[in-house]
Amino acid sequence: MLKVRLRRAPRGRDRLRAIPVAAGAGVPHALRAAAEAAGFTGAAEQCLALPGPEGRLLLVGAGAAKRPLDWEIAGGTAAAAAGPATRLGLDARGLGPEAAASLAAGACLRAWRFEPHRRPDGPGLQALDLIVDSPEAAAPHWARISAAVRGCLLARDLTAEPGNHLTTRAFAARLEALAEHGIAVDILGRKRLAREGLGALLAVGGGSPSPPRLAVLRWRGSHAAAPVAFVGKGICFDTGGISLKPAAGMAAMRGDMAGAAACAGAMLALALRQSPAPAVAVLALAENSIGGGAYRPGDVLRTASGKTVEVVDTDAEGRLVLADALHYASRFRPQAMLDLATLTGAVVTALGHHRAGLFGNDPALLAQAAAAGEAVGEGLWPMPIGARHREDLRSGIADLKQCLAGRLLPDACHAAAFLREFAGDAPWAHLDIAGVAARAEAAALGPAGPSGFGARLLDALVAHYFEDADRH
Repeated sequence: MLKVRLRRAPRGRDRLRAIPVAAGAGVPHALRAAAEAAGFTGAAEQCLALPGPEGRLLLVGAGAAKRPLDWEIAGGTAAAAAGPATRLGLDARGLGPEAAASLAAGACLRAWRFEPHRRPDGPGLQALDLIVDSPEAAAPHWARISAAVRGCLLARDLTAEPGNHLTTRAFAARLEALAEHGIAVDILGRKRLAREGLGALLAVGGGSPSPPRLAVLRWRGSHAAAPVAFVGKGICFDTGGISLKPAAGMAAMRGDMAGAAACAGAMLALALRQSPAPAVAVLALAENSIGGGAYRPGDVLRTASGKTVEVVDTDAEGRLVLADALHYASRFRPQAMLDLATLTGAVVTALGHHRAGLFGNDPALLAQAAAAGEAVGEGLWPMPIGARHREDLRSGIADLKQCLAGRLLPDACHAAAFLREFAGDAPWAHLDIAGVAARAEAAALGPAGPSGFGARLLDALVAHYFEDADRH
């Protein structure tokens, strides 16, 4: 993450300074003629580079600038335009402290790079000077929003790791390191999983030499309230198992743990900003592989809930590990439960790469999750779980089928109907993030690659709806 310094004035030796301008707002007088000649209007993501007395100036459009997200996008636009510069000044004088902090957040999100396994192309942007009227007023806003940024970047870092580096053991070790921030971490290995009866998670991970794990992260907060529960799919690599995937595109399956990564990032954000709300994350970690212990189509698995499941397709493993994780999370009697998973190709067919699918059993929680997503630029779209979707999962040899076989099926809805059977009585939402966990192209708030989708959404959800002590 960029090193951010709050300053009252630009440094005399600054070589690159960005000035955000909202649409309809006045460009600084000295730059007005050049801006008009270039057609600069302050539209969102518009950027104009101009020579200055001591270096380059960037005029960056913030559009309507009615939301913190608009300023984040402006900050990201400035970072993208920084080119080979290693330091950027963001001139937020005249803006409120929240808007100024949002500018810096956007720049940090856009400047993220993942380079531990290759030689870097160059030093890249490393430091940011946030120039504000009052560093003292901006500091608490930056502390709050930077916690969510760090959580998002943790999710990206985890998702970007190749499967041979982020094994289930390595993933668990990365999660254990969160204890330094006050998060209690418990890792259930194979023997404990067997004692607890998590037969679905054990089956999915049975074909790999990298053993399955269940990671339980707890942030106790300060309210005497039931926790909010996050449940994440953490398939460190997905071959499809015996129902083997085609080779084309399989390399992307190193990111099949993006849901678990987002949940971990959200927990880090809550801890960094000392959220008063208790929270727990239950993350199912496994590698879906081929081996002598691999589960098979036609098998019947007994889940932690006691319900049995007929396996139809071993490449629909995500809903199986989530079934056990959801049931385990319900032991904490959460006031709300949300699961995140790169679960189905069907949701990508339905929604493309623009929004995640949103399913659940509680209209209030669904509305809250959607509003939190809009606030941070992580859009959701409501999808149905109809009675027919559950009827389709009837099995002749088990309590229910895992999925259906065939083409042109509403698999995302079937998966949600399946998961609902294990979610218990708490308000529950399921976010199918298969289409949004990675960006094919760079955008204002991130380069191409893992997006960290969900980490900031969950943090915003807790901040907006679960931190008021009078609510409990």
